[in-house]
Amino acid sequence: MEEPRGKNKVIITGSTGMVGEGVLIQCLKSAEIDSVLVINRKTCGYAHPKLKEIIHKDFFDFSSIEQHLSSYNACFFCLGISSVGVADDVYFKMTYTLTMHVAQTLSKLNNAMTFCYVSGSGTNKNGRLKWQKVKGDTETDLYQLPFEQVFNFRPGFIKPIPGQKFAHKFYKYINWMFPLGRKFFPNGFCTMEELGDAMINTLKHHNERKILEGKDIIALARQGT
Repeated sequence: MEEPRGKNKVIITGSTGMVGEGVLIQCLKSAEIDSVLVINRKTCGYAHPKLKEIIHKDFFDFSSIEQHLSSYNACFFCLGISSVGVADDVYFKMTYTLTMHVAQTLSKLNNAMTFCYVSGSGTNKNGRLKWQKVKGDTETDLYQLPFEQVFNFRPGFIKPIPGQKFAHKFYKYINWMFPLGRKFFPNGFCTMEELGDAMINTLKHHNERKILEGKDIIALARQGT
């Protein structure tokens, strides 16, 4: 006989960006997710019976909201900035330092938490480019925290969900590329639905620490379908 499913309570960061918004949409639709907390600097503009939102300006200091961050079993971390035109020290602070502060806080407050981090295709701590190394170091150091699980997601081109409010405008001009890219470069192309569903399906696993490239994201999204 199948054991009763435990309650899945998820924290999402970055839901005012395309990736975080897409993951939020999938979580709100999913019967596997019982409640969602989003932490943003400005409102995401979504309302739903299982959604709570905290507006918090300083992601480098969660001390004033720590009392609201316990009893969650997952964090889907979708917050990040592009390295284009950004000074190295600023990029390091907004990528490595910020991510690790949030992760360290949540690992302290929540036992048996799954942490999903969106880094990106090409991440490599031994890579030539600064952003590759910073994200690679972030991935590696997340493994050292006392989470039950850590999954580092490395999507490439992500096709947004129709109607997303925070999708980059240029996607409407290049979405025609998706079928061709999926056919010839399947490891670099996934849909936003697949990325969100793959994160949700990590909660069916136990005690794993791994990197998920494009093909892995698609395969994990299809588990149980």
